Amino acid sequence: MKQQVQFFLASAFSAFLFLGQIQAQDLKSPRPVSPAAKVSQTIGLTEISVAYSRPQLDLRGNDRSGKIWGQQVPYGFTQNNIGSQGEIPWRAGANENTIISFSDDVSIEGKALAAGSYGLHMAVYEDGKVTIIFSTNTSSWGSYYYNEEEDALRVDVKMKDHAKTEVLTYDFIEYGSDYTVLALLWDEKAIPIKIGVDVVDLVYKSYEDQLRGSVGFGWLAYITAANFCVQNNTHLEKASEWINISISRNKTYQNLAVKAAIYELQGDQAAADKTYEESVQLANNAQLNALGYQMLNQGRNDKAIEFFSLNVKRNPNDPNVYDSLGEAYKISGDNKNAIKNLKKALSLDPPANVKANSTQLLKDMGVNVES
Repeated sequence: MKQQVQFFLASAFSAFLFLGQIQAQDLKSPRPVSPAAKVSQTIGLTEISVAYSRPQLDLRGNDRSGKIWGQQVPYGFTQNNIGSQGEIPWRAGANENTIISFSDDVSIEGKALAAGSYGLHMAVYEDGKVTIIFSTNTSSWGSYYYNEEEDALRVDVKMKDHAKTEVLTYDFIEYGSDYTVLALLWDEKAIPIKIGVDVVDLVYKSYEDQLRGSVGFGWLAYITAANFCVQNNTHLEKASEWINISISRNKTYQNLAVKAAIYELQGDQAAADKTYEESVQLANNAQLNALGYQMLNQGRNDKAIEFFSLNVKRNPNDPNVYDSLGEAYKISGDNKNAIKNLKKALSLDPPANVKANSTQLLKDMGVNVES
């Protein structure tokens, strides 16, 4: 009886250990080597992210500096004897797939790639060429199960020299309004990848969608959407439709000014001027002043003087309106009226910036102004 009990206990303990080993495989534990990381960048409305693992040059006291490219990371494709058992690229990191995700369609080095997540792989060559591979498979371990038939896109880039990077790092090293450059940095090399985003089209489509929601019941959002089209000279017919909705709900200087700008881009200057004339009736001091400078920038000096003069009439005690009118007269070559208005600006105890501008403009015309 005693032996049976001992046997039962021993068997139960062995089963417990075996079960514990199985369960332990499912536990998420710390990784002392090549820990996971994630980096992201938003361009316009598009989010780009990379999830990867970060090996170091120093691996358990073994310094691999200068031994990464061509050794730790073999050149080209290498024969794989497990998984797919074919020729595979580098996993572009460590451990599981390196995964790159795009919330919207993008271009990679000028080639189109649909929104989604991709397994990121690389084939590095001795001459510095790097083939970047975006695979539709994101669930594999590294590149061991890589299958060329799952490629969504391949592009070639050039590896560049870079300051030494101890830990493999993905970073967005450059960006603009419609692009970013993602780079893999390790040892003394960088692998840059240019990612383009059609921000204008994406924002336009986003505004179109948003205006079907609760914001579409107001009038302000239509100004934002229409003005975006004006700033980017795109979808002007839709912009005109949007701004007319805004005007019908609440006519303001802002929406009339946007409507005038749409007419200008469509080549109808007469309609634009008529709308500007309507808009100034609702403009405040700052808006009218800005419109005057807009006319100056367009080389329409007479219109600028007309709007600045109206601002002087409305705000006779504001030194800034005289400064603006004087500047417009000077640009038009009418120094007599320029001097008159700039001196008037100085007589009204202007703030420092207005005083400095008026004083400089007068000096440019040979008029000495006492401090």
